[in-house]
Amino acid sequence: MQLHLAVVLLCATAGLFAIAGAEDPYRFFDWNVTFGDIYPLGVRQTGILINGQFPGPDIHSVTNDNLIINVHNSLNEPFLISWSGIQQRRNSYEDGVYGTTCPIPPGKNFTYILQVKDQIGSFFYFPSLAFHKAAGGFGGIRILSRPRIPVPFPDPAGDYTVLIGDWYKSNHTNLKARLDRGKKLPFPDGIIINGRGPGGASFNVEQGKTYRLRISNVGLQNSLNFRIQNHRLTLIEVEGTHTLQTTYSSIDLHLGQSCSILFKADQPAKDYYIAVSTRFTSRVLTSTAILRYSNSAGPVSGPRPGGPTIQIDWSLNQARSIRTNLTASGPRPNPQGSYHYGLINTTRTIRLANSAGQVNGKQRYAINSVSFVPADTPLKLADYFKIGGVFRVGSISDNPYGGKIYLDTSVMQADYRAFIEIVFQNNENIVQSWHLDGYSFFVVGMDGGQWTTASRREYNLRDAVSRCTTQVYPKSWTAIYVALDNVGMWNLRSEFWARQYLGQQFYLRVYTASTSLRDEYPIPKNALLCGRASGRHTRPL
Repeated sequence: MQLHLAVVLLCATAGLFAIAGAEDPYRFFDWNVTFGDIYPLGVRQTGILINGQFPGPDIHSVTNDNLIINVHNSLNEPFLISWSGIQQRRNSYEDGVYGTTCPIPPGKNFTYILQVKDQIGSFFYFPSLAFHKAAGGFGGIRILSRPRIPVPFPDPAGDYTVLIGDWYKSNHTNLKARLDRGKKLPFPDGIIINGRGPGGASFNVEQGKTYRLRISNVGLQNSLNFRIQNHRLTLIEVEGTHTLQTTYSSIDLHLGQSCSILFKADQPAKDYYIAVSTRFTSRVLTSTAILRYSNSAGPVSGPRPGGPTIQIDWSLNQARSIRTNLTASGPRPNPQGSYHYGLINTTRTIRLANSAGQVNGKQRYAINSVSFVPADTPLKLADYFKIGGVFRVGSISDNPYGGKIYLDTSVMQADYRAFIEIVFQNNENIVQSWHLDGYSFFVVGMDGGQWTTASRREYNLRDAVSRCTTQVYPKSWTAIYVALDNVGMWNLRSEFWARQYLGQQFYLRVYTASTSLRDEYPIPKNALLCGRASGRHTRPL
């Protein structure tokens, strides 16, 4: 079956593979997506399974691998998978969000053709439609360095994926219906670790050895704190960037964020708590997993390890301490820090402010007062086929103006190869988390209060971490620098999933008039066509 699939796909997409680089390996995956019973918090729920698994299977890959992922939709509704942090170089058609990719109809399949070009690190995939993320369908992605490229730490004895997130006992259909009625989500019912509630997950270690954990916050609305009883955590990687190896007692992960830590199993041989708690909430939810030594002399005991308080100062200071390891190799032999972003002049500043409010008596969320409404046709397809009336370039401003929230299919245009500054201004009392598909960006500054041009004096222009998701603390700002070197239609969104669903997102159209394959791949021959693009023909590759 797998060999037959490989042959069919290779023949059908030979042109695209030639573009991607015939010397790079291919990895084939055949996934069946179904509904099934799950019990993460001890009650039966309808979850989304991939090949019968919740969470879904890990994707293991190496820099520049071509990933051929054939997804069969056995649900009774349309489905899409998006790849958080995989940059889809020159290929936003495969991004897996509705603004770029038609959903897979029930009973049909679609083959994603991805290349993890010049990337390393820890990421995850998730379902992007219909509030499916609240039902599962997510899993880990790891991209290893090529064998000849050194990494700045010894090989660990074990390498584990740890998916953490807040969770509801209600089915995703009930949560979606609540949002569709214009209501807010309630407080979550619990925290899950690798799909299990308190005490359900465990990780085995041998005394004296060092282990890597790839941790992702795949939840819906809460920042989380991760810690291991009596063990120290050394941060080594954040969303594809090797970091300075700073040691912490615990790590904050905000919505959509991923990181890797090392820890040494250097304690007396017994079982220990792994604890995950909500952050910045008056009511704190905590869940645990078990760290089990192979020669354990006894079960877990003592109180669960306590985390930081509700105050943001500790988290802000930790975030500022995360820096790029300038001497480490990235996916290529040259050091990560060889890109001197601090010496490049920005050509544009975009200021984005999040807000919440009512539109027509229903809860909505907005960026610069625009609450995004999906069009009847994916925006990337409308762009390719030159279908008018689907979206307007410039339908969202570069700056907040403080007006009332209104509805639109918001698209902002930006020039290919521009180097820009984006400032996220958070005037609300929540911690916000922002993600930009197709890119990593330099987090150059964050602080409390209102951003002004004088705030640039605080920027880190030497070793700021490069990542794809960043938090903004309450009544605070965060500034990033982005090199717009990836043509396409790219989703910029809140990772607070109810906010994303109710409008807190837009699309950044990174445009060039060039039709060169060096700048953007053509539409895939197997692209699904829907909405006003139905019945059209993709050009042969």
